[in-house]
Amino acid sequence: MEIEEMCNVLRHEGVTVQRPEVIDWSVQYKTPDFESTGLYAAMPRDILLVVGNEIIEAPMAWRSRFFEYRAYRPLIKDYFRRGAKWTTAPKPTMADELYDQEYPIRTVEDRHKLAAQGKFVTTEFEPCFDAADFMRAGRDIFAQRSQVTNYLGIEWMRRHLAPEYKVHVISFKDPNPMHIDATFNIIGPGLVLSNPDRPCHQIELFKKAGWTVVTPPTPLIPDDHPLWMSSKWLSMNVLMLDEKRVMVDANETSIHKMFENLGISTIKVNIRHANSLGGGFHCWTCDVRRRGTLQSYFS
Repeated sequence: MEIEEMCNVLRHEGVTVQRPEVIDWSVQYKTPDFESTGLYAAMPRDILLVVGNEIIEAPMAWRSRFFEYRAYRPLIKDYFRRGAKWTTAPKPTMADELYDQEYPIRTVEDRHKLAAQGKFVTTEFEPCFDAADFMRAGRDIFAQRSQVTNYLGIEWMRRHLAPEYKVHVISFKDPNPMHIDATFNIIGPGLVLSNPDRPCHQIELFKKAGWTVVTPPTPLIPDDHPLWMSSKWLSMNVLMLDEKRVMVDANETSIHKMFENLGISTIKVNIRHANSLGGGFHCWTCDVRRRGTLQSYFS
């Protein structure tokens, strides 16, 4: 019901809303390398990266998400027939070699130490990435090495998009990086939200380019609210409809004030129960078409 209401609000704001196919993800599947059931197709931002007129299907890194692209294929085929470019990144085998079988996850301290060393549960056996580990700003795309995105995946993206687009690797003080948009969220030309709990190691790149780095307020979501795959910082996982309108959690009153102080109108919607599944407004959506011109914000 929450997502249906969000869709209704988006339509009211002039957005064309498309929905993925309904698929039974409980059905077991098998490849030569593994067996699994599915997860969901709730988060299009995780699997689809739209760059200009190209829709790129991410290969993913979790075995439970291997076939997630199937929910979006009818939509992508329709966009392709209407002139979009359509690319599927190399599908990993997801064999055991892609994962560090000895990866320790006992304590946050262990993971902080490993993350600082550039060690994650995914190896460099083959390219893998989730689309949500990439953030666009005109001709510049920012990517993080995470638990689900490896350097080979980032390098594939770099070569694929060159020379028209430049891919930059950025990193954060984060013990368990997975998806960039609750850590670093670009909200307009020269304007970025940067999570104070997970500071960006390359923040000077943005400051030197004249960007304004905004620190969002502490989330207000209660401690007892279930968040099975995300942090409270979904409060900054907002959807910019344009430079002056943002879709934001109705309960996060402190971030409403932050946006209003920036001259951005807030469209307040409640998706607290949807948050529990693992995503905020940015995750639950993937903007396929926007008006505007392609610009370069970094030299």
